[in-house]
Amino acid sequence: MRPTRRSLALTAACAVAMPALAVGQSAHDFSFTAIEGDPLSLADYAGKVVLVVNTASRCGFTGQYEGLQALYDKHRENGLVVLGVPSGDFRQELSSNEEVKNFCEMTYGIDFPMTEIEPVTGSRAHPLFAWMAAQGAVPNWNFNKFLIGPDGRLIERFGSNTRPDDPKLMSRIEGLLAL
Repeated sequence: MRPTRRSLALTAACAVAMPALAVGQSAHDFSFTAIEGDPLSLADYAGKVVLVVNTASRCGFTGQYEGLQALYDKHRENGLVVLGVPSGDFRQELSSNEEVKNFCEMTYGIDFPMTEIEPVTGSRAHPLFAWMAAQGAVPNWNFNKFLIGPDGRLIERFGSNTRPDDPKLMSRIEGLLAL
């Protein structure tokens, strides 16, 4: 079947809308700006298990910050990094990085790394989230959890309803940490 003008135009439009993703790319190829304004490279987490979570301060799941901090406290010495990525994509995030940082620290005592507010869905998604989406892992709401292995591979996506102390999530993390 020969491509039509319409299919060629659609293919070209998709190529422009989606960033090019290199074969063999890993999470370690991406970076953010930390909520404090400093560079935050995922390459610094090579060899560690990373749980990336798209967060929001005004969501029904915001209480999961407490469990995420407890998970980080329990396993950080074993090589776990929890990375919070605040996002306004679902219209439940505060309006500035400073407000988010203060809210998280004052309300939940968060000391795991957090990024600046970033889009996590659609054509404006941060490149890490576009890379994960290309693998079928798209956040459908706040507090989705994306488990990244020590080698930078995306292991699994867990939805908003999966609490940080969920046995399946804990088992996957502990297995990757070889506990």
